Amino acid sequence: MTTETNLPTPGRKQTVTYILVSMTNAFIYRIGAFVRSEAVLCIALLCALASIPFVEEGHDFFSTIDMRVLALLFCLMAAVGGLQQSGVLAHCAHALVSRANTMRSLYLTLVALPFFASMLVTNDVALLAFVPFAIAALTMADSTRHLPRVIVLQAIAANIGGMVTPMGNPQNLFLYTSLNIDTAAFFFALIPFASATLVALAAVCMCFKGSLPPTRTSFGSATMQKKQALGYALLFCLCLAAVLRALPYQAVFVISLATLLLFDRTALRRIDYGLLATFICFFVFSGNIAAIPALNSLLESLMENAPFLTSVGTSQIISNVPAAVLLAGFTDNWQPLLLGVDLGGLGTPVASLASLIALKLYMHTPNARTAAFMREFAVANTVGLVGLILLYCAIHGIAAL
Repeated sequence: MTTETNLPTPGRKQTVTYILVSMTNAFIYRIGAFVRSEAVLCIALLCALASIPFVEEGHDFFSTIDMRVLALLFCLMAAVGGLQQSGVLAHCAHALVSRANTMRSLYLTLVALPFFASMLVTNDVALLAFVPFAIAALTMADSTRHLPRVIVLQAIAANIGGMVTPMGNPQNLFLYTSLNIDTAAFFFALIPFASATLVALAAVCMCFKGSLPPTRTSFGSATMQKKQALGYALLFCLCLAAVLRALPYQAVFVISLATLLLFDRTALRRIDYGLLATFICFFVFSGNIAAIPALNSLLESLMENAPFLTSVGTSQIISNVPAAVLLAGFTDNWQPLLLGVDLGGLGTPVASLASLIALKLYMHTPNARTAAFMREFAVANTVGLVGLILLYCAIHGIAAL
């Protein structure tokens, strides 16, 4: 009798152990998945935490957080997410691609879409919208062998096209807002580099050969929710006015938040809160660095003697968005900093979050050739970055590096 009552005990212990091990494994897996999906945020958080012990007692860690940038980012992400959800981007893409008659025109259209769209909807959103569209279009055209090159060109197009406007890249919005850059000077500083890149991308697309199969009309059409699209278009116009300082950002933030709460609460889940948290962490980190005399002096010296190359080099290591936040406090010369972090989006895969998005989307395609993608990426980004640096030297002189 005693033996029978004691038999279930080991079973209960095994069950409890199994549950604990399963829960631990699930927790570790979720942590790993979060780190992989929000790598830059994790790096930003570690940088902010690691810099705290070196700051003198009494330092205000949150004094450097720019609420205007965070509010405008929130509003823009809400408006752009609504436009994407309403089908505006897909509708325009289908309309343009359906007119392509040759492979050259198809490739040129697929690359031009993120170049121009990123000026309004940011480089990240442009790639999220048009890379999957390129995958579908080239699959229908039986040209998936060219996917690595086309997606790499799309990533370059989004990075450089987005730098033309203050809202095209997150680092542009931050620098334009925090350094109070004149709008006309902003455009004139960046247009030569975007124009040169567009010409180069078009030349590469012209090298593709072949004609589209007769089934090209199967690209189909995209429906658009007109009322939703109109509402978010008006909201985007308000955001644009706030970015250009025509409206107070506080009022636009309240209007955007009220609109989402009243008419589209699901849109709140489409906001990239990871990007907002990344900015907060790097705001704290940059403020901490500025409060450490040795590092402050080093960065100030680098930005005084080689602002452009320092901005480009820092972007290659920690990405161009955090590089802009980190270095903005060490120079009053906005032009080499702005151009450095924008052009510095080319180069390594981590130089721009948009490049990582393109890589991630490609890796989820059937029969993805990651090695081929990385070869195309390395060649195109190296040539592009070197070419744009040479153009910078031609315009501003070697001394401006």
